[in-house]
Amino acid sequence: MTVKTAELREMKTDINKTDRARMAEKLGETLASTYVLYQKTQSVHWNVTGPMFVGVHKLTEGQYEDLAASIDTIAERIRALGAKTPVGLSTYINNSVIDDQVEWGDVDAMLKQLSNDTLTVANQMREFVKTAEEADDVFTADLLTARIGALEESSWMLSANLSSIN
Repeated sequence: MTVKTAELREMKTDINKTDRARMAEKLGETLASTYVLYQKTQSVHWNVTGPMFVGVHKLTEGQYEDLAASIDTIAERIRALGAKTPVGLSTYINNSVIDDQVEWGDVDAMLKQLSNDTLTVANQMREFVKTAEEADDVFTADLLTARIGALEESSWMLSANLSSIN
């Protein structure tokens, strides 16, 4: 995903055009990963069965609702930086740090995969915080830092439900 400085809307900000383009690109990658994670979380929500159904169903509902809100926040930040958001499901799948899911195993496999994917997205954001700080884009750094905390908590809650915690 490449954002060209020529494509950015002109705006008066202390963040220079090159840094805005770089941040919009990184946020586009974050958006892609978050979107795929959102879909995978909904998939667990819909497909979980067994004795843990109610707890996991409610847990993942809260998590996918949080992810939906964060998707909008990330997309709006890209627009605030003067860029357009990436579009198309294939764009999101191809630019995500986590893989698209085509089938699930049992509930433990679902929870383990989703917990690991959630941490993978958090780690991607952690790298992008460094980029935001280098650009003196404190708002984006704060946005990503808050998302990291939410994702790490989600991962912990998912893994705490595993029948055998490693």
